[in-house]
Amino acid sequence: MIPWIISGFTVIAVYFLDRWENKHIKSLFDWFPAILFAYLIPAGITALTGQDFSQDDIHDYSKLYFIPMAIIAVMSSLSFLQLKSIGWKPIALFVAGSFWIAVFPVILALFLLESELISELFINQQYWKGVPPVVGSWIGGSTSQLVLKELVECPENIFLTVLVMDNILVNIWTILMFQGIKESDFLNRKLKITNLSMPEPIKKQEGITLNPLICLAILTASVLLTNAMFESFVLKIIFLSLIGLVFSSLIKNWNYGFVLKLGGILILVVMAILGLKLKFSLVEFEWGFLVFLIIWLLSHFIILLIVAKLLNVNTAWVPIASMANVGGIATAPAVTAAYEPKWMPHAIILAILSMATGTFWGMLTIFLLKNFLL
Repeated sequence: MIPWIISGFTVIAVYFLDRWENKHIKSLFDWFPAILFAYLIPAGITALTGQDFSQDDIHDYSKLYFIPMAIIAVMSSLSFLQLKSIGWKPIALFVAGSFWIAVFPVILALFLLESELISELFINQQYWKGVPPVVGSWIGGSTSQLVLKELVECPENIFLTVLVMDNILVNIWTILMFQGIKESDFLNRKLKITNLSMPEPIKKQEGITLNPLICLAILTASVLLTNAMFESFVLKIIFLSLIGLVFSSLIKNWNYGFVLKLGGILILVVMAILGLKLKFSLVEFEWGFLVFLIIWLLSHFIILLIVAKLLNVNTAWVPIASMANVGGIATAPAVTAAYEPKWMPHAIILAILSMATGTFWGMLTIFLLKNFLL
């Protein structure tokens, strides 16, 4: 019962703190996202009380119900009708960025195969297991990050290292993209890009949306049915992802706003439960891994610029696509507003696309690492 109380307290506290209008609290959450506090608070409570809940049944419930529920909620929040309004070139640019995030760590690891970074840190110390959660975080956000952590069985000490480094880099990257998008006109001239047309306005959902309780019942029934059908966690995630897309595409007046908020809350729940496993004594900071992440992120931006040139698409889409991948649903529209506020809805849709696809890109990374590196 105690683990449930700790997790419940954490989710409620973080949820309301994140929405508190106090300028000091908001400034704190600008730099340290709610998801990080949801992970650290339970760990802090267990450390102070000297209790160990790493083997409690709550973790089984999380893997059986909360993670699958988060997946189907996020996947069902993607509207293909809205996605169509963006146009194929910005989407192709976005996909190119996602692809590079998924494959670059394997390319670099093979290039540096004989180095100490790969042989010792990645293989012997198993830091390769921290790579898929990074892919999940940068493409899909917290939901994909958590799913991929489970799939690759990433140790808690490595996962916390990933969380901390990821948080530092994303904050710095957001600042750089804020400044970078303001230089889009200059880059367009330098790269001789001529297609500067505006995308179509995003079509808004019309009519009365489905009652949230009905949506919740549909999603819950889907998770229960999936658990009865499959034992494999991977098959459950794939099946629920596809079902989520079916719901968002075929159910009239599907409540996209509700399921997206539900997914966000469920991510906090999963993270709080995961925090019960964390032991601060295991935390370490690897500079080699940080340098690896920096090279990875910079190469992602360079690839986006090259693809933008090849597609002759406005380079403003480069930071937008990058933030939709790396930043997420909050930062992508904020960066976009620094260039063209009318494009903010398009950035949100790209960020939702990122959330919906991150797990699959991470699965590709796992496959490549296991087959070409280990």
